[in-house]
This record gives sequence, C-alpha cells and structure tokens, in this order.
Amino acid sequence: MSSVSALTRTETKVSDLTLSNLSARIGMELGVSEWVTLDQSRIDDFASCTGDRQWIHIDVERAKRESPYGGPVAHGYLTLAMVAPLAMQIGVIPKDVAAGLNYGVDKARFLSAVPAGARVRLRVVLIDVEPKENGQAVMKTRNTLEIEGSDKPALIADTLAFLIPAARSRLP
Repeated sequence: MSSVSALTRTETKVSDLTLSNLSARIGMELGVSEWVTLDQSRIDDFASCTGDRQWIHIDVERAKRESPYGGPVAHGYLTLAMVAPLAMQIGVIPKDVAAGLNYGVDKARFLSAVPAGARVRLRVVLIDVEPKENGQAVMKTRNTLEIEGSDKPALIADTLAFLIPAARSRLP
C-alpha cells in the first residue's frame, strides 16, 4: 500500500463517508475486507444455484487428475459475486444513504483462478461519483479480489452502485 493510501485511510474512516464528502475521496482506497475462504461447499452451492456444473468446479477427483490447477477452482462469476458482500463488509456505502443498489459492471477481468479452499479479500478504491437527480448518485469503484499468498489477483472489476439518499441527505 502506498503512503498516500495509508495516510488517507487514517484521516477519514470509511464509516465517515457521506454523500457530501464522497467526491473528496475519489482516487482513494475505501478499505480492505476480511479474508473469506472459498471452500468446495461454497463452490458446489454456487454451481447448484446457477446450473454451472463444469467438472473443473465440482468434480474434485477429476479436477485433481485433469485440471491445470491441480484441483477444483471457484467459478469466475462466484468471485465476481463476492464483490458486493465484501464491499458491504468494508462499509463503502455512505452512512446517509438509504439504499445502495447494484447498477452494473463497467469492466471485469478474471486474472487468476481461485483454488477451492483458498482465501480471498477485497480491496476497494473509489473511482468516480456522478450526481443524479434528487440527490441521488452513481458511485464507481475499482474492486480487486486478492488471493492469499498470490501476487496476482483473482479479478479486478469496476462496479457501479446507485445511491439513494436518506430523506434528509442530498448531494451538494
């Protein structure tokens, strides 16, 4: 982490984010989540709910024999699906917002497979804030899902959140 990011994180805690001070944080790290294990059970659950039952994800014995990774790996879209809950854990939605809704993904790149049982965490940087009508805003963040012990992240995704202010909060 750069000294600028470290300084910024200590100056303004992510819990201090509001619609009025959000723009001042553009380009700065908002936080890093706790480590989360992507175990085989979670991978199997994701396969079950999405119907994506490729052997490289759910057939442990075959993946050990035939996969270039030496075992099963998490679905790329499972890693992408981890962005929202880990961002919420960090607290990236300003405290004076009634709702922060998924608004889209501008860009996502799956850079490295995540082996079953690996731990991941999310690092979030605020990229942009676009004011909308009625004090609403679209917040763009760069989300890097890191794999414990790896220099290469699992993914980097620029996501959008539509922010709806609480009744008393409005962007300047």
